[in-house]
Amino acid sequence: MTVLALDTATRYLAVALGDADGVAGEVRLDAHQRHAELLAPAIATLCEQTGVRIDALAAVAVGRGPGLYSGLRVGITTARMLAQVLGSPVVGIGSPDLVAFPLRHTHRQIVVALPARRRELFCGWYRPVPGGVARDGEYRIVGPDELAAELVATREEILVAGPGAAAHREVLDGLDHVELAGPDQHLPSAAALVELALGRLEREEFCTAAELEPLYLRPSDAELAPGGPVAPGPGEGGTGDGG
Repeated sequence: MTVLALDTATRYLAVALGDADGVAGEVRLDAHQRHAELLAPAIATLCEQTGVRIDALAAVAVGRGPGLYSGLRVGITTARMLAQVLGSPVVGIGSPDLVAFPLRHTHRQIVVALPARRRELFCGWYRPVPGGVARDGEYRIVGPDELAAELVATREEILVAGPGAAAHREVLDGLDHVELAGPDQHLPSAAALVELALGRLEREEFCTAAELEPLYLRPSDAELAPGGPVAPGPGEGGTGDGG
């Protein structure tokens, strides 16, 4: 069962192909608002390098956010289109989980921070469990100073990772009992998405292309603007790339 995994929730684009025997290949690019331009060529290049044909894919997996609106929309739309064309199941997994899962061998609590607009962060808190990590509570939006205060108040050994943490190193670095992950541990991993998706597929925890929905934590800037669309309900809407 070969799975195509992709995540576009941050400025980085990650694509991987793999099955139960492991990851056959992975591509990671700094897309910087060029996700729509770069995603399809990245998938084609990866298929060519690995010798995997698109029509041989058994499933599609995608990081469903929370994340920056424009990039996330590209990934979700592409996953929907491929799953519909292939008639395959699709697995959507929270993008912060793709940072936390590779850190599962730590003994510390894990906090993942992805960048949001307006100098805010999308955060998830995790604890290691046998075979992986478990998220404590829902994803939240916090400011870097608020996150720093929460980390200090926790009084537990904590490993902080994610591109949002790297961007606000000046606030988070040096806190008592808090360590920032290394430079190669901050980005969502499409290889982790392959592994997590395979587990979901075995448990039949997947959806159809029509059922796949992105995870947004607040309305987009367009929806917040005067005269803009009505803000969506919980679990819908966008994060907004502007402002």
